[in-house]
Amino acid sequence: MVEGNFVDYIRIFVRSGNGGKGSAHLRREKFVEKGGPDGGDGGRGGHVVIRGNKNFWTLFHLKFTQHIRAEHGENGGKQHSHGANGKDSIVEVPVGTVIKNADEEILTEITQDQQIFIVAEGGKGGLGNAHFKSATRQTPRYAQPGIKGIEDKIILELKILADVGLVGFPNAGKSTLLSVLTSAKPEIADYPFTTLKPNLGIVKYRDYQSFAIADIPGIIKGAAEGKGLGHRFLRHIERNALLLFLIPADSDDIVKEYQTLAKELAAYDESLTHKDVLIAISKCDLLDDELKKEIDQEVQKDFSPDSYMYISSATQSGLKELKDVLWTRLKK
Repeated sequence: MVEGNFVDYIRIFVRSGNGGKGSAHLRREKFVEKGGPDGGDGGRGGHVVIRGNKNFWTLFHLKFTQHIRAEHGENGGKQHSHGANGKDSIVEVPVGTVIKNADEEILTEITQDQQIFIVAEGGKGGLGNAHFKSATRQTPRYAQPGIKGIEDKIILELKILADVGLVGFPNAGKSTLLSVLTSAKPEIADYPFTTLKPNLGIVKYRDYQSFAIADIPGIIKGAAEGKGLGHRFLRHIERNALLLFLIPADSDDIVKEYQTLAKELAAYDESLTHKDVLIAISKCDLLDDELKKEIDQEVQKDFSPDSYMYISSATQSGLKELKDVLWTRLKK
C-alpha cells in the first residue's frame, strides 16, 4: 500500500434530501361535479447512508469529497399520485471505520461488510389534501409541505482491522519485517519516522490460510500525550488481536524498551494491556550463541521463555517459527 494513498481521517458535510410537498389538487373531470380532493403525498427525501465495504482498505477515495447530498423527494400529484422518494446517497467505507458527529462523539462503528448506518435521514414527504377530507370539510384546499432534510458534519475515522499489530520505536525494523513477511512494499530507510502512515500486509500461511499484519508508525516516549506522531496512529492498535513488539538486539536495554512501549500503550488505552503480546528480538544475525545466552539471562528475569523469540529480517532467520507462533496464538 502506497503511504501517500493511506487516508484514515475524513470530515464531510452531509445533507439529506427534503421531503416532497403534498398535493392540494381537487378532482376535476368532465361530468363529475365537485370531485373532491385527490392530492397525493410527497415523496421521502433521500438518506445519506454509510455502508461497509470489505474491498476498501483506506478512506482515500473520499479524500477530496467535501459534500455529500442526497436527492429531494418529489411532490405529490393529482389522482392520489405519490411523489417519488429521493435517491439515497450511499458512501462506501472500509470495515473498521468509526463514525462520529462534529463534536467527536461516536455514533457507530462499521465492523462488517455491507453493514449500513444512516447518518442523515431524509425529510418525510408532506400529506396530500385527500388526508384532510372530513364530513365538515369536503374540499380541503391545503396540503402539508415536506419536512426539510438534515444538514450536519460527520467524521469518518479508520481503525485498521488487522490480526497482528507491529509495535516498536522508530527505525526498529518494522517496515523491513513487514516487507519480508508479506508482499507489502513500505518505504524503508535508515532514519527515524520513515513510516508516516500505517502499512497493512497479508501473511501467507500453510494450506492457503493467511492473516493480516499492520505496521504502526514508530512510537516514542510521550506518544500517548500526542508527542511524535501521537495518538493519530495509536488508535490503529486498538483493533489488533495480538501485539508483536519488535526490539532490536543491539538495544541498550531490551526490557526497559519494552516497558516504555507498553507504558505508552497503557497511557493511551488501559484495555490494550489485556491483549496477547509477543516480543521479537530482531537483528539476531548480529548475535553469536554467547551473546544470546547473556540476553536470555537478562530478559528472563522479567519474561518467560515462550514470550519472546529471536528473528532476523536480513537473513530471514526465525521467520518461519515466528509465523507458526503468531498463527497458533491467533487461533486461540
